[in-house]
Amino acid sequence: MLRGVGALGASGFLSACGAGGADNDPDSQDRSAKERLIVFSAGPHCVDTAQLKGRTVRPTLDAFVRASSVKVRYAEDITDEQRFAAQIRPAMTAGKSIDRDLIVVSDWMATRLMRLGWAQKFEHVSMPNIKYLLPALQDSPADPQRNYTLPWRAGVTGIVYNSTLLSKPVRTMKQLLTAPELKGRAGVLTELRDTTGLVLRQSGKSTNAFTDDDFTAVLGVLRAGVDSGQIRAIPRSQYSSSLRTGKVVACVARSTDFRRLRAQNPAFRFVVPEAGGLLWSDDAMVPKGARHQANAEALLNYYYAPKVAAKLAIALGHICPVAGAQDDAENRALAQDPLLFPDDAALRAVSHFKQLDEATERAYTEKFKQALAPY
Repeated sequence: MLRGVGALGASGFLSACGAGGADNDPDSQDRSAKERLIVFSAGPHCVDTAQLKGRTVRPTLDAFVRASSVKVRYAEDITDEQRFAAQIRPAMTAGKSIDRDLIVVSDWMATRLMRLGWAQKFEHVSMPNIKYLLPALQDSPADPQRNYTLPWRAGVTGIVYNSTLLSKPVRTMKQLLTAPELKGRAGVLTELRDTTGLVLRQSGKSTNAFTDDDFTAVLGVLRAGVDSGQIRAIPRSQYSSSLRTGKVVACVARSTDFRRLRAQNPAFRFVVPEAGGLLWSDDAMVPKGARHQANAEALLNYYYAPKVAAKLAIALGHICPVAGAQDDAENRALAQDPLLFPDDAALRAVSHFKQLDEATERAYTEKFKQALAPY
């Protein structure tokens, strides 16, 4: 996980723990009343887009701007979360603002930034719509009251397979890891949580409370799959193309990517393994020292309105974090899609991956990398 930090290194990143953020910045007071502005950074595909008269527009975000008269400077510039954490470290440790009011990062990164003291506490009273937060996403071990993090979108890790290239469906991780017809054409992701989480579920272990021995056993299963030539380890940025070209015919995959795959080839199928899948979220948070927190909270409250939440989920293909939003969905057919609006039974079949402390994260990541190495 700590690869990509570059010259900062693991020790430099961890030295910021407890720094307390931007309290030393004399300019850190909230300016929302005087400056109708939000500086918003996220990763790819976090806001819906459309083409209007030859230009790209963002329908839900533009509607917020019109209704609130708050200007939003939006950029999908968090393309490498480790690098982003390294970039903001100097300002955060010096108690300065990073000139952003709202960011969206993966749940594990949000937890890390929060623990480092780099997040500002929400004013829940200004966000009444968070009462609609999906119950399955309310339980955050590191932020049980959702004081610092709020799910922006969610998804499930399962298996995608090409139904035209296989004689039978792939419904379990055991099939993926051992079925002869998949040998050399089965893929696992080089993302620690996605891949080990599904193998833990296949082994009957909890992703919330597994032990070091459980993790070691998972690595043994993966190592055996690599050594036998059964599986290929593929970065998340590349597995969609590997499926499209037929390099692999079944792979550990995220539900949010499946929507785009299916649009290109309806033969693709997504399944939550019979032993269970993994539930994850990308979380919104206000960085320490943000100058327009009240405006950012108004934006979050807007996106937690069920009708707006339904529009965003349908446009981007993620699990809607707002309970009951499908009742307000304009597209009634997609309102029945369990990968957008799962029912209680579907949510019981998935679980969160437990939070890892920094030392464990480093150790697990290195061992996982070694297990997936060809030789």
